[in-house]
Amino acid sequence: MPSTSAVCLRVRTCGALAIAMLMAPFAPASALTHFPDPMFHDGMEGATAGPFNDADAARFLAQATFGPTDADIAHLRALTVANGGAGYQAWINEQFSAPVSSQLSYYNWVASLPENTGFSNILEAWFLGALGGPDAQFPLDPTKNHRDQLRQRVAFALSEIFVISDQNTLLDQHPDGLANYYDILSNNAFGNYRTLLEQVTLSADMGVYLNMQGNPRANLSQNLHPDENYAREIMQLFSVGLVMLNGTGTPKLDGLGKPIPTYDQSVVTTLSHVFTGWTWNHCSSFPGCGYQDADFHNPMKAFAANHDNGSDPVNDIASKQLLFYTGAVNGGVLASGGSPASDLGFALDNIFYHPNVGTFIGKQLIQRLVTSNPSPEYVQRVTDIFNNDGANVRGNLQAVVQAILLDPEARYGQFKAAQTFGKLREPLLRITHLWRAMNASHVCGSGTPPLHYNNPYRYAGYSTAYSVGSALYSGVGQAPLRSDTVFNFFKPGFLPSGEMALLNLLGPEFQINTDTLISNSTNTLFEDTYAIAMDVAGGCGSSDSGLGNVKINRAQDLALAGNANGGVADPADKLVDAYNIRFMSGQMSPFMRQTLLAALNPVSSANFDSNHWPNWQFERISKALLLILTSPEYMIQK
Repeated sequence: MPSTSAVCLRVRTCGALAIAMLMAPFAPASALTHFPDPMFHDGMEGATAGPFNDADAARFLAQATFGPTDADIAHLRALTVANGGAGYQAWINEQFSAPVSSQLSYYNWVASLPENTGFSNILEAWFLGALGGPDAQFPLDPTKNHRDQLRQRVAFALSEIFVISDQNTLLDQHPDGLANYYDILSNNAFGNYRTLLEQVTLSADMGVYLNMQGNPRANLSQNLHPDENYAREIMQLFSVGLVMLNGTGTPKLDGLGKPIPTYDQSVVTTLSHVFTGWTWNHCSSFPGCGYQDADFHNPMKAFAANHDNGSDPVNDIASKQLLFYTGAVNGGVLASGGSPASDLGFALDNIFYHPNVGTFIGKQLIQRLVTSNPSPEYVQRVTDIFNNDGANVRGNLQAVVQAILLDPEARYGQFKAAQTFGKLREPLLRITHLWRAMNASHVCGSGTPPLHYNNPYRYAGYSTAYSVGSALYSGVGQAPLRSDTVFNFFKPGFLPSGEMALLNLLGPEFQINTDTLISNSTNTLFEDTYAIAMDVAGGCGSSDSGLGNVKINRAQDLALAGNANGGVADPADKLVDAYNIRFMSGQMSPFMRQTLLAALNPVSSANFDSNHWPNWQFERISKALLLILTSPEYMIQK
């Protein structure tokens, strides 16, 4: 990407450190660079080998988890030694076999307590999967530990493609349904895309969100037509996109040099007739059942009499032309006379085998995990794996995720394309990174039996989850399954104005990075990193409101902050260097390091805010966290 300071100036993402950089005396050009030296970087074993240092381990984990921790880095390094240098592959294999975190299981546990349940508990469950650790239900059972970081990171990426949202009023009233839907994404994150597509299609949550639930066959005498919402979005957003693509992700062009549409309105209309006759699993008739029969735990079921199977010459479409492409079964034409299930299967197969799918989905997963602007060659390699995983299986998402993370561009793109490689970190992922790296836990909750607010693995609290509408959602602009529209919080093809647009560089996450969000997210990070009340050692106060809060643990880094009395004679270099690995994968520029030390070194036992901090080390740690996490260099994951 362009220089992070240029990005900072253009979109006003500057935090305190960026301002300090701009105000600092001019430094020689050589001091500004942090371009890495790739010479012998991988020990000549190849891109998939390693990691062979902590920085590379942290960088890989930044792509594959919700934020590196020192323990995760050490574990990945140990796997490298134990597996003859193949640490990345060994870690991925561990993740593929890790037990799946279930949101619905967690939600049902909370519902068994004397608590009011709602979206806040869905957020709790999400954080439990994202942050890891023992299950709040079974804290003493090591087999219940949430270790499926990669699965949960991919599920979150899928939730930004296969979007539903609690902004739909009915879904908001059934958070258990939202939990069940997220479990569909988690369970299929390493499965087959075709299975995922069908389970999403038949999910009652998706049925409600995009109007397939209760979608009737046409009745022209009443001017009644099938709803086209799901038919349109399954193609536009969940599978093939708007234009025909080469395997590299570039659009195919017609003889006039214009992109070729993937489908037209006639296909949308025809496909909408396929998605008719499906409703709640508990219903005994169609359309006679109502919201009182809502069933968000089971796939929708079909009523053949309300499905367009082509048998009615007045109201049905007898021969349905779906997506046409080379190799499409029956030319993409669905013959009349089928059942709701067989027609649905034909339509989903028609979509699944379209040549765009691997490229369309694969590129978005690359963007969510690794880089906003993958090279055409990177996209092609991932497309090829989607099309054939090596065992003649199409749509194997496990193979796709592995290919994305172990691709040479993922591992060394920061060397080969230093100005264009990387992505703006999503605001919500900055919070998970902070909390994981600083060993955050839920404290100060009421322990009055049978309530469980004092459980350290609830990852919720008055400011952090239960008041999600005002604190988290407005603070960082994101909460899982809470986007305002089906188009997610940002679009994969978003092109930020200014320098990035001139260079034709995509920046999806910049779409959410408004002036308001920048201000709110900076304030949120200030609260989480600079308020002693948000530290486990800060005691419990009225702000915890009996529910507690998620608070970081500065004490874990006391030895890094200094081992004497602080000041320039006891510098903060160990702290800065440790945070360089933990938060920035060893990519901090010399200029940034120098600026940080200039801000941190004066803090000493004789020169700290004793009214605010219990010791001078806490002040150093807090300043370091705030300056790093609001810096433009940190904001861009490279």
